Amino acid sequence: MNSKPILFDLDSGLGQAYIAAMSLAGEYACAGRNIVINKVLGILGITETTFEVHNHHNFVWEEEHFGQKYWVVRKGCTPAFPDQLGFVGANMEDTSAILKGKKTEQSKQGLYATVHGAGRVMSRTAAAGKKKWKKGKDGIKRPTIVSKGAVDFEAVRQRLEGRVELRGSGADEAPECYKKLDEVLAYQGETIEISYRLHPIGVAMAGAETFDPYKD
Repeated sequence: MNSKPILFDLDSGLGQAYIAAMSLAGEYACAGRNIVINKVLGILGITETTFEVHNHHNFVWEEEHFGQKYWVVRKGCTPAFPDQLGFVGANMEDTSAILKGKKTEQSKQGLYATVHGAGRVMSRTAAAGKKKWKKGKDGIKRPTIVSKGAVDFEAVRQRLEGRVELRGSGADEAPECYKKLDEVLAYQGETIEISYRLHPIGVAMAGAETFDPYKD
């Protein structure tokens, strides 16, 4: 991940290795999501599912558009081909959506893609503040606050209490950090239609005390 960016021929050994590694990473992500989903369903006592939506974002696909084949990179996006379903998240408080792609000229020109989430309006550092991680005598790294952020996460917890079961998370994932999903979807025009709305009843993610070597 620390290598400098390069250009390479997809027909070269390096290019083929990259495609193979990328495909494996996609399968790994898919398997991971399935494990989490099945674990949650088991906790809820559900043994049979009747409806599933499963889609990647920040991935690349080989596709044909305008009579030619391309590798399409959808950074911050997911595919939205005609009748293809996709999930678009809002935040831990507001309603998310399940979308369906539409067959329109606007969709075609946009390479049949749509957003994968509401998108941020505040950076993680601006929301949570600056912190340094120090390793304790037990070998565990814990955060030390250098400067406070703009979000009072305790106030967020109190606001959500009784409405959304919140476990983990931190100020950098507060609802205030994100755009309003309906406003974002309005810009998608005739490329998608909303099939279902989903209101959160619980949120579980790593807490602010958890050290992430890829983020921190």
